[in-house]
Amino acid sequence: MARIKVTLPEAFSITIELPVRITDLNYGAHLGNDALVSVLHEARVQFLRQMQLTEFDPATKQGLIMADLAVEYKGEGFYGDVLRIHMAATDLHKYGFDVVYHVQTTAGRDIARAKTGMLCFDYNTRKLAPLPADAAQRLAAPVE
Repeated sequence: MARIKVTLPEAFSITIELPVRITDLNYGAHLGNDALVSVLHEARVQFLRQMQLTEFDPATKQGLIMADLAVEYKGEGFYGDVLRIHMAATDLHKYGFDVVYHVQTTAGRDIARAKTGMLCFDYNTRKLAPLPADAAQRLAAPVE
């Protein structure tokens, strides 16, 4: 199988920091792959909040669904590390966009690169919905 390669954008929109918790460690005493996916989820929710978006609006039943996830592991994370997660929206299209993540420690050690494909979804009709123009504009504008 060919190795996954996540291409990083030239600029990122936001950066957040999250600690590696003791519960994020696996039997190898490093950040587990399942825990990294949870870290990416938290980072994405914070990214969307800064973009004035949400994964689900209970009032309108409009939201986003994840269409795919790719992770390229680069190094180990350990308890006590603080992860610096750089994020940007890329590949905006009629129904959604990708979120690209560059995960490093605050000491600059590479941990992972990842991409999630996000699609706009109408939970009332259970169908894809177009990406609103105002959301696309916010996602395309660099913030950092």
